[in-house]
Amino acid sequence: MIIIQEAIEVRLSHLRDARQLMDLDALVWDEHTAPGPVQWTSREQYLNACPPGSQIIAVRDTRVVGYVGFRAPTGLRSNAHVLEIHIAVHPAYQKQGIGSMLMDSVKELAREQQVKKLRLRVLSHNRRALAFYQKCGFIEEGRLLNEFCIGGKYVDDILMRYLLK
Repeated sequence: MIIIQEAIEVRLSHLRDARQLMDLDALVWDEHTAPGPVQWTSREQYLNACPPGSQIIAVRDTRVVGYVGFRAPTGLRSNAHVLEIHIAVHPAYQKQGIGSMLMDSVKELAREQQVKKLRLRVLSHNRRALAFYQKCGFIEEGRLLNEFCIGGKYVDDILMRYLLK
């Protein structure tokens, strides 16, 4: 899968992308976007959790500016029709359609793999992400009330889904 639009290349991740993806995680995942910071202790740890090909990335020139990660939520055959996703776009490249491009790409990949459902989790106080996911067709499927205590305040963990046709 390679899509090139307005100088943005969208493709599956490669081994050579690991460092930039680690740096992007450190930049975007904070107490507003995640229950805790995402800090990788080594490249090996990162690659074990996020092997090449487990993300669709957006690249401008040679810089990774966003990604959508995907994985099976369990190893169970009865759950093989579901992909769990998470998405991140570099703050300097937000509001440029990159997130939508990545979301369209993961939906296309899911259809090709006969996946029937995409799911994700988002913190209730992350209004921008909630609005983006709703714009992409995701709906709330469940809510874990007061699941996290962040900055002294309790925050719900919202479970969202998108059913593929």
